[in-house]
Amino acid sequence: MPHTKAFFGHPYGLRTLFLTEFWERFSYYGMRALLILFMTAPAAAGGLGWGTAQAGMIYGTYTSLVYLLALPGGWIADRFIGARKATLYGGIAIMCGHISLAATGIATFYLGLALIVMGTGLLKPNISSMVGRLYEAEDRRRDAGFSIYYLGINLGAFVAPLVTGWLAQGVAFKSMLAAWGITPETSWHWGFAAAAVGMALGLLQYLAGGRHLGDVGLAPAHAHGATTAASAHKYLFIGLSLILAAGAGIALLAFNGMLSAAAVTGGVGYMLLLVTLGFFVWLFTAKSWTPTERRQLIAIVVLFVGAAVFWSLFEQAGSTLNLFAQRSTRNVLLGVSFPASWWQSLNSLYIILLVPVMAWLWVKLGSRDPSSPAKFTFGLLFAALGFAILAVAAQLAVNGVRVSPLWLALVYLLHTIGELCLSPVGLSAMTRLAPARIAGLVMGVWFLAASVGNYLGGAVASLYETFALPALFAAITVVALLAALFMALSIKPLRRMLKR
Repeated sequence: MPHTKAFFGHPYGLRTLFLTEFWERFSYYGMRALLILFMTAPAAAGGLGWGTAQAGMIYGTYTSLVYLLALPGGWIADRFIGARKATLYGGIAIMCGHISLAATGIATFYLGLALIVMGTGLLKPNISSMVGRLYEAEDRRRDAGFSIYYLGINLGAFVAPLVTGWLAQGVAFKSMLAAWGITPETSWHWGFAAAAVGMALGLLQYLAGGRHLGDVGLAPAHAHGATTAASAHKYLFIGLSLILAAGAGIALLAFNGMLSAAAVTGGVGYMLLLVTLGFFVWLFTAKSWTPTERRQLIAIVVLFVGAAVFWSLFEQAGSTLNLFAQRSTRNVLLGVSFPASWWQSLNSLYIILLVPVMAWLWVKLGSRDPSSPAKFTFGLLFAALGFAILAVAAQLAVNGVRVSPLWLALVYLLHTIGELCLSPVGLSAMTRLAPARIAGLVMGVWFLAASVGNYLGGAVASLYETFALPALFAAITVVALLAALFMALSIKPLRRMLKR
C-alpha cells in the first residue's frame, strides 16, 4: 500500500516513481545532449549539416514546447484519464519518439521530436503529482520523499550523456561499428536508440511496480457526472483530433518544402507571446481582485520575468555551451579524450554534490537566510558571472585555439549554484504569493516561464555563428546583470508581500 515504509522509510510506491523518473530523465537528457550537435554535424559525419541559426531555433522551440505542453498534460490527467494513465501514455509516446529519432531521415526526425514533446507534456507534471499523493497531508516525510525523487532526476540526467555520448561520438564505438561492417557515421542514431531503450526500461518497471501505488493517480482529480463526463470527453476527442490534424498538415507542408522550419519556430514564438500576454491580461482585467491580491499579481509578474530570464541563460547548457564544448574546448581529462556531449552530465553531478551543502548553508544562516527575491537575484548574478567567464574563454579561443576544460567546468559550477539559489525557492515563493483562487494556475505560470526562457535561449543559440563569440557572451552577461539589478530593486517590496 502507498502509505507503508518499505522504501528507506518511505512508501514503496516511491521506488516505482523514482525509477520511472530516472529512466525518463535518462532518455530526455541523453537525447538532449546530442540534439544540437547532431543537427550541426556535417552530413558526411552523419549529422544533418544545418547551421546554428536553424539548429538553435529548432532546439529552443523543442525545449520550449516540452515545458508548455505540461499545462494541457496536467489538465487532461486531472479532468479525464488520471495521472496513472497519463504517465503511461506519455512514456509510450516518448519511447516511440526516440525510436523515430533512431531512424534516419528528416521526416522521422521531426516526428520523433513531436512525439517526445507530447509524451513529456503528459508524463512530467503527472508523475510529480503522484509523488505528493503517496503521503497524507500532514506526513512529515513528504519533503524528504521529494528529495529522494529529485535525486532520481539528477542521477538519470548524470548517467545519460555518458552513455549516449559514448555511443554517438565515442571513437571506440565508431571503431566497433566499422569492425561489425556498420557505417560509423550512423553512431548518432545508436545514441538516440539508447534513449529509447532507457524509456522502455522505465515503462516496464512502472507497469511491474504499479501495484505498489495503490489507488494513487487512478481516477481523475476532478470528478464529473455521467452527462458532464460524456460531454467533456467529446470535446476532448474533438480537440485532440484538431491538434493531430493540424500537426499532420504542418508536417505535410514541411515535407513538401512548402513550410520552412523558420516559419514553424517563428509561429511558436508568436504563440508563446500571445499565450503569455493573454494570460496576464486576463488576470489583471478581472474585476474580482482585492487591492492586496492585485499587489500579489504584480509580484508574480516580477518573479515570472526573473525566472524566464534565468532559464533563458541556464538552458543554453544544451545549445550554446554544448557548441562551445564541441568547437572550442580541449576535451581531455588526465590525458584521455572524451566526447563533448559528456559535459551535459556536469550540472547534475554538481547538483548531487552541492544540494547538501546549500541546504546546510540556508539552515546555518538562520535568521540571516536571504529572502526568496534575494535568492532570485543571486541566481541571476551567478548566471551572469558564468557567461562573463565564458566571454573570456571565447576571447582566448578566438583564433581557433581550444581552451582548457577548466573554463567550462567553472561556468557549469556557477550556473548550478545559480540554479540552486533560484529554482527550489521560485515555485514556493510564487505559490505563497498567489491568491488562493488561482493557486493551481501558479504551477502553470512556472512552466510558462521555463517555456519562454527555453525559447529565448534557443534564439540566442541561433546567433552563435552570426556574432563574434566574445561579443555575444558579453551581451548575454549584460542582460543577466540588468535582470539581476531589476530583481535587486524588487527585493524589499516582494519581501513585504511574502511576509504578509
